Amino acid sequence: MKIDPALHPWMMSPETVQVMTALGDARFVGGAVRNAMLGAPVADVDIAVPMRPEEVLARLKSHEIRAIPTGLEHGTVTALVAGKLFEITSLRRDVETDGRHAVIGFTEDWSEDAARRDFTINAMYAALDGEIFDYATGIEDLIAGRVRFMGDAKTRIAEDNLRILRLFRFHAWYGKGEIDADALRAAAEAKDKLKTLSGERVAKELLRLLEAGNPAPVLRVMAATGVLSEILPGALQLPRLERLAEIDADNFHARDGILRLAALLPDDAGVASQVADGLRLSNAERARLAALLGGETKIGSRLAVKEARALLYRIGPHRFRDRIMLQWAAAPRGANAIQWRMLLTMAENWQQPRFPLTGRDVMAAGIPEGPEVGKVLSSLENWWVDGDFAAGEGALRDRLAAIIAGRT
Repeated sequence: MKIDPALHPWMMSPETVQVMTALGDARFVGGAVRNAMLGAPVADVDIAVPMRPEEVLARLKSHEIRAIPTGLEHGTVTALVAGKLFEITSLRRDVETDGRHAVIGFTEDWSEDAARRDFTINAMYAALDGEIFDYATGIEDLIAGRVRFMGDAKTRIAEDNLRILRLFRFHAWYGKGEIDADALRAAAEAKDKLKTLSGERVAKELLRLLEAGNPAPVLRVMAATGVLSEILPGALQLPRLERLAEIDADNFHARDGILRLAALLPDDAGVASQVADGLRLSNAERARLAALLGGETKIGSRLAVKEARALLYRIGPHRFRDRIMLQWAAAPRGANAIQWRMLLTMAENWQQPRFPLTGRDVMAAGIPEGPEVGKVLSSLENWWVDGDFAAGEGALRDRLAAIIAGRT
């Protein structure tokens, strides 16, 4: 079996050809090969070579290609050509592993490198002309939708405990039918090892899993085996997540990992904070999750246009859209889809009105500098928003004068 390079621009690009030519004996590996065989987009181009990283650096330098020694101890060099990055890794074999870190040695044996990779569908290599090198059953498994570990499942997991989550993530994206029995058994038996992993590594795998077309079936298996409770607390809302995935598919929405995480979790600010801590989410992700699950006033599909505009002004279109999506996912299937879409369209087209007065205007009208300025300004702005932004600057100044007159 071969990949036709003519069908894959990333293989034929001048940058790719330049790097592969400089390296000589080199092959594409992993996700790029897998996705090319499936006709799926290829985002990252990883390359494997049967030479030590020092030689990789020398070859790239001799061809005037910028080389970044991103992980020499692990055999990894990054090549940069015209803004495109290529991760180049020397063939490796494991010397020692503890489930989190590995001591590796270098090899020139392609099959030895393949044997240390996680799944058969990730252990395939391809030459620049598209010839595929499969040292296990990768082609067969990819066609059948089987996600299987290379060799013994327990051994692969013991080498890196993150592979427990990677099993479920890859099955959600590429698997068909039931999860491989040996792999599932090994993952379930080692689930307590997930606590040894960093929150960042767990978050990366979990969010990618949630971005699958429909992650709910895999999550149900994770829940049944006790794997899911090792990384997420609380009573999870799988039906709401499944409905959100359906809405995304029906409306061609981008799959949003944080939004789907919120749909899965209970509406509890405490749980949101606990999950954000455990997964070591960024400040922006933490704030977004808190806003989604913090018990704010729910938005109904029949929200009046005037009320929708007021809410858009107060919380912004991104937060408004998040709340719409979560409420839509919680609503009965098929109910008020037109109204939900209308509200999303409002958010997409929202142009923020400019409130014409400032604190200086309030002080110029007679309120002395201090906390009262903010209170008066806020009262004016609320009156303006409640009036659907109809009042102009003149009407607002009249209102300000009336407020001041009423205070004297």
